[in-house]
Amino acid sequence: MTLVVWGKTPMKIKLSSVFVDDQDKALKFYTEVLGFVKKRDIPVGKFKWLTVVSPEEPYGTELVLEPDDNPAAKTFKKALFEQGIPLTAFDVDDIQKEYERMNKLGVVFRGEPTKMGPITQAVFDDTCGNLIQIYKTEHMSRGLIARASIIINAPIAKV
Repeated sequence: MTLVVWGKTPMKIKLSSVFVDDQDKALKFYTEVLGFVKKRDIPVGKFKWLTVVSPEEPYGTELVLEPDDNPAAKTFKKALFEQGIPLTAFDVDDIQKEYERMNKLGVVFRGEPTKMGPITQAVFDDTCGNLIQIYKTEHMSRGLIARASIIINAPIAKV
């Protein structure tokens, strides 16, 4: 088993994608409703290389608003949506507050925030053919964090 110490991983996740049926509509929803900010908007033929990021992490992972022009992408999206499976998930600080804020903006949720073990989650329709989950995990106690820090040899602040 390989033990990875914080900051020493050989790979990093810098891009993740969601397939969208309309990039302009998606940009409006992901920025004006969800609160992300546009990072890249580069014309590529009839589409764009279009990404958004969290305003709190402008150099963090970019979410690509990927056109679903490929038939395989449309089939994949449709299958997930029909089965009620979220395409991706976003962490929030206060799920109840975020749920209420988004609800007031007309976002359609599949239900109220629901506790599932150490996670509370809610699933919504992103208006672009996807279900997206927001979630909040319970915080570990300081004792658990300290023990985890010792086990992986990382500073407590990074656990």
